This record gives sequence, structure tokens and C-alpha cells, in this order.
Amino acid sequence: MQIFLKKKYGQHILVNKKIIKKIISFIRPKFHHIMVEIGPGLGALTIPMVKYNQNISIIEIDKNFVDFLKKKQILINSNIDIILNNILNFNFLTLIQKYKKRIRIFGNLPYNISTKIIFYLFNYLNNIKDMHFIMQKEVVNRLIAYPGGKNYGCLSIMIQLFCKIKILLEINPNNFYPKPKIFSNMIYMRPYVNNSYNLDNIFFLKKIIKQAFSMRRKILRNSLINLFSIEELDYLGIDYKIRAEDVSILEYCYLANWLKINHKRL
Repeated sequence: MQIFLKKKYGQHILVNKKIIKKIISFIRPKFHHIMVEIGPGLGALTIPMVKYNQNISIIEIDKNFVDFLKKKQILINSNIDIILNNILNFNFLTLIQKYKKRIRIFGNLPYNISTKIIFYLFNYLNNIKDMHFIMQKEVVNRLIAYPGGKNYGCLSIMIQLFCKIKILLEINPNNFYPKPKIFSNMIYMRPYVNNSYNLDNIFFLKKIIKQAFSMRRKILRNSLINLFSIEELDYLGIDYKIRAEDVSILEYCYLANWLKINHKRL
């Protein structure tokens, strides 16, 4: 059957078998793991994965790709659940309740909605063992950024608050078809079982970081003037003369917890 790639889905297919083999080796699937793949495309990762694990559910939005995969003999002969669905609408609890185990998620994420997918998965973090994703390098740089760096921002804080994250592999555009204009990274994300940040309410954290980074060139005394006095910042041990990108995640959590206690100003 003839396959047409759809630009609206941000489809870039992995074609380098050496890179694919390396990706699988990083994921290290075992036969008893419950695996979920997001956006399998033509099965570049799915098909070699079957050698190690057959408890795989694959979720694909493109019906042409689903029809293609359902005709692949190796998948027909395996215990592969091929699901036609938009990942942002999929209820992962159906899989979690079916297998009674935490799931492992992997995939070459569409560039245009990669962060949206990650935040959607955060609804199921307690039931996810780990995640391995291929994403655009510029976004990954924001995910892993530390305080003081130009890439550090709301995205860095929200991801690192809930997950351990590291880069495993850089992937050249030549390894995809069609060839993207940017480099990609393979990343590993593992949700924290015990979160050390002791955040009381994420609503207040989101409010603070959104306001602080919307005025990132201003010092905290000015960017957070309607939320905290200089005296309060001093009391919390946070220098009011620094900017949003110089505040650590732990310090933002201190601010959020303080704001929750003194929320009458909101």
C-alpha cells in the first residue's frame, strides 16, 4: 500500500537501523515489561522491539499507518495491540487496569506536540515506570536546563519537579525521512517515587513561575511585586535582586508554599 506522510502530524520516520538498534539497547525492554509506544509510524522501533517484548500497545493517530502495521506479519503473530487514537485523548488507565503493573512508554514524538504529550502523560505519572522519547534537541535543552542558563524556564521547572531526566543520544537529521531541519535527542525520564520538593499546591507554583518568566529580565522585587514583599523574600532566603532564571526549583517551591499560606492576596 502507498503511504503518504502528513505534515500536520509532524511525521519523521527513523530509517537508520544502527541508530534504531542503539535506541532499543537504551530502552532495554524485558519480556515481562508492559510497553506502550506513542506514534509508531511504520514500525521502525516496534518491529525490532518484538524480539524482546510482546506486551506492547502502540497508539497511532494516522489510520494509514495503522492499516499498514496491521498487515505486518511479525506484528500479526505477536501480542501487539494496535490502537487508532489521538494520544492526547487516550485513557492510559485502560492499560494500567488491564495489566495491573506500571507501564513503560517510548516513542519518536511528533515535534509539534512533544511537550504537550509529556504534560498529558503527567496525569498518569504514578502508573508510569519510565519514558524514553526522541524529541527535537532545542526542546530537550529546555527540559534539562539548570538555573542560571538561558534555556532555564517554566518547562525546565515543571519537568524536573516530577521526573529525573537525562540525554542518552544525539540523533542527526540524516537518520530520518523526511529529513528534519533540526537535530534530535533521545531522552530518559523516570518519575520520582518520593518527591523531595515537598510542594503543597502546584497552582501557586504555576502562578509564580509564569509571572516571573514573563518578565525574566526584571529582578524578583519587580517581577513578583504583587505577590511578595522584599521582607518576605528575605525571610525565605531568596535574594530579591536576582532574576527568574537564577531561582532554583526548590526556592520556587518555598515561594509557592508561602503563597499558599498567605493566599489572601490572590
